[in-house]
Amino acid sequence: TDRRTLLKLAGAGAVAAALPRLGLAQSKDDLTIAYNVNLPSWDPTTGPSAVNPTIQGLYQSVFDQFILQKPDLSFAPGLLTEWGWSDDRKQIHMTVRDGVTWHDGSPFTAEDIAWSLERAGKAETGNPIQFVWAKIGNIKASGNRVTADVLQFEPTLFKWMSFLTGYVLPKAYYEKVGPEGFEKAPIGTGPYMVEKFEQNAFMRLKANPNYWGGKPAFEHVTIKFVTDAASRVAEIESGNSQVTLEIPYEEYDRLIAKDGLAGSCETVSDIGMIFLSPRDVMTDKNVREAAVMAVDKKLLVDRLLRGYGLPIDTLETPEYAAYDSSIKVGHNPEKAKELLAASGYSPEKPAKFTIQTTKGFKPKDYEMIQAIVGMWRKVGIEATIEVYEIAKHFELRAAKKLAPAAFYNWGDAIGDPTTSTGFAMFSPSPHSAWSSKDVDDAIAPLWGEADEAKRIAGWKAVDKLIAENAYVLPLLQYAQPIVHAKGVKVVPHKSGALLPALMSPARPRTPPVLFAPGRGAPSHPASSPQPR
Repeated sequence: TDRRTLLKLAGAGAVAAALPRLGLAQSKDDLTIAYNVNLPSWDPTTGPSAVNPTIQGLYQSVFDQFILQKPDLSFAPGLLTEWGWSDDRKQIHMTVRDGVTWHDGSPFTAEDIAWSLERAGKAETGNPIQFVWAKIGNIKASGNRVTADVLQFEPTLFKWMSFLTGYVLPKAYYEKVGPEGFEKAPIGTGPYMVEKFEQNAFMRLKANPNYWGGKPAFEHVTIKFVTDAASRVAEIESGNSQVTLEIPYEEYDRLIAKDGLAGSCETVSDIGMIFLSPRDVMTDKNVREAAVMAVDKKLLVDRLLRGYGLPIDTLETPEYAAYDSSIKVGHNPEKAKELLAASGYSPEKPAKFTIQTTKGFKPKDYEMIQAIVGMWRKVGIEATIEVYEIAKHFELRAAKKLAPAAFYNWGDAIGDPTTSTGFAMFSPSPHSAWSSKDVDDAIAPLWGEADEAKRIAGWKAVDKLIAENAYVLPLLQYAQPIVHAKGVKVVPHKSGALLPALMSPARPRTPPVLFAPGRGAPSHPASSPQPR
């Protein structure tokens, strides 16, 4: 065994000391996952945790959203079986699924839907997406139907019902136990029930036998919170965990080559991008265009990310509703030199600015920026790297004080242009860096556009405008590395949520059974639909 492996196994021992002793011999009904983040709160609708994309898979294991989102990001009936607008777009109507129970055995009703929507729209609740939920009012439940008045048209309202904070909570139970009681003993309608939870250590879940989507395959799931990537590698390599995610790509390649391990590394809805701010040399279109053209995105993916990822030219990935494959910004360092020369810059007299980046927040983020700075240097741009924590990025972005260039990763699991291009590029948005009248004027009418075809066409035009003026530097769509024991079948989700309800014991390959003449084949019950 080499020194690196010994160190990793030692790390696994340190992690295991703080976690429940599970043992290597587990029942086929048990599953252990080494997860990359902690769960700070059990309320999926309030506080910063509610908009943290990395923990949505934990929430979705216990709670159901109003509308189900399938692994390919398409929408399907969930707790709502039907939903829609009135013809004049002044009301919404929803049909609620019958026969669903909460984890405590009490019946789920339309009142739970109405209450959850009302609570989400109240400013005092602390829902970070309250600005969306507050656009409906006069919410009423009758039988299995819920209706609401549209106070302000929001074209993405139903998409949010499958996105951040779009969870249904139990009205009667929550009002009885209050926020503190709910934190201690959370219940939902989801595929798993909470059996035990130790903050910063682990959660243990038990399959919901009455789940409307079919009981999950694994009876017990233990999710260890292992925030260190090397320790997650050790967890899977030692056999203490059967599934892990978000490990370095070189470790992913090494692990899946080992006996007994397999994996997937498919693109998810997260992108890597560089925000550009309209200050200093970045107000010069020639400098911006040159900065974009000088970057060889394919080389970054191939060399730094070992081919895992997809270069992009707008803030939309192929799964997003407004993706337009015709918008291309090619790698052209010679053209970049010409543009810089037209503004009086050259490798000898470079355009200078600062670029901010995280280091270790996403795979190879710092190394990627180092490589880009090297590409810029060759054409006549001298960029100084400043490293900051992701929390500092949020603080500076909200205050409109980012450096002229700043690396970030953006997630948009509902694939709508409002939550990618819109939030990132509309200057009044607290999430944006660029500010110019042409972009704001193009975006403003699209927020409330009721004609869906016209709305999507409008966003494609905005993406074209942004690309032509180099107002942002899109880099790549990320791929999510998941490694698992060969005895476990894992279905990846494009949102990046790792869902134990989509996992099952892998069936060993067996030779076909030959039936004797006159004997019928054994009957097989229809398989239950996968809940997530």
